Amino acid sequence: MLHLVLYEPEIPQNTGNMMRTCMATNTKLHLIKPLGFSLDERSLKRAGMDYIKDVPYEIYENWEEFKAKNESPNYFFMTRYGKKPPSAFSFSACKGAIYLILGKESTGIPKEILSDYLHQCMRLPMVSKARSLNVSNCAAIIIYEVLRQLDYPDLSCVESIKGEDWLSN
Repeated sequence: MLHLVLYEPEIPQNTGNMMRTCMATNTKLHLIKPLGFSLDERSLKRAGMDYIKDVPYEIYENWEEFKAKNESPNYFFMTRYGKKPPSAFSFSACKGAIYLILGKESTGIPKEILSDYLHQCMRLPMVSKARSLNVSNCAAIIIYEVLRQLDYPDLSCVESIKGEDWLSN
């Protein structure tokens, strides 16, 4: 199973957008407190649309609680300090659950956490004067890179709501 972990997210619209991505990709969401919003905020619901009710998620008091409940050798961190792009990792070789961990919008993931996982840190390539992309965009990019390497397990490659032949009709 694929997991998206948000360390102390601050902006409800970003989290709502990532909830929508998680629902569409069969990805479980993990939220590590403190959260910069309440889960019943209008902006969270607006960004997540009506998909939020279908997103499996858990909330943790802190990083230690998350780690204790989700032991895995497959923690991968998206950080501006990473030195490899996501495509440099072989996600298809992972045994067990894969956890993609992103930090809060203002400061990312603390150095104290990242220092234990230096070889599992990645960065999206971009021009040198750009610090980062929006965290919800980063989440979508990395989730789809993992899914690409796994050949999109249990995901539909055709439109199923209006029908796969909708354009040609």
